Amino acid sequence: MHIAILTFDAFNDLDSLVAFGMLNRIALLGDLDWQVRIASPARRVTSMNGLTIDAHEDLSQLAQADAVLVGSGMKTREVANDAAIMEQLRVLNPERQLLAAQCSGTYLLGRLGLLGGVPACTDLTSKPWVVQAGVAVVPRPFAASSNVATAGGCLASQYLVAWLIARLKGLDAAREVLHYFAPVGEKQEYVERALGHVLPTLQVQAESA
Repeated sequence: MHIAILTFDAFNDLDSLVAFGMLNRIALLGDLDWQVRIASPARRVTSMNGLTIDAHEDLSQLAQADAVLVGSGMKTREVANDAAIMEQLRVLNPERQLLAAQCSGTYLLGRLGLLGGVPACTDLTSKPWVVQAGVAVVPRPFAASSNVATAGGCLASQYLVAWLIARLKGLDAAREVLHYFAPVGEKQEYVERALGHVLPTLQVQAESA
């Protein structure tokens, strides 16, 4: 299983790295086929807070990914106006991939026409751009329809992670990962709150399958 986390220059550390850490829990539990990769058009990218990391792969690998999570950052609008990058992103296909986006990442999916006209989530700063892209924004931390999910707010990473794992590995795996990372003394409450956002979308998907 190949999950790519799209990460551009001036990326939001929390969006990319919280998801990266949580998703990799599956590999640490022994699933050697589970690969979570930072994907970027550049070999090395620096976050909005000055953290520099090496990408695992370039955008040419996106078509082979089972799931793609689009992180946010301070230069998302620049990315959206870069014809070369956007052309590479047009390989994303919700008919054969799970697509997830956080905050300004929702703007990119909107510009690519991948949200299917359904309401989506984003952060308050990005909301005007997302609306301008023709996307109906809902004031919620998480929304999902079919194979596309969006989240708003840095700490909403957990909801995208839970949704991706539930879809790819099952609900028990999602519950285990959430429980592992949850604060001590709040684990049950944390897991139930996260799954409270995700479960209704899974049920709708199951009913429509």
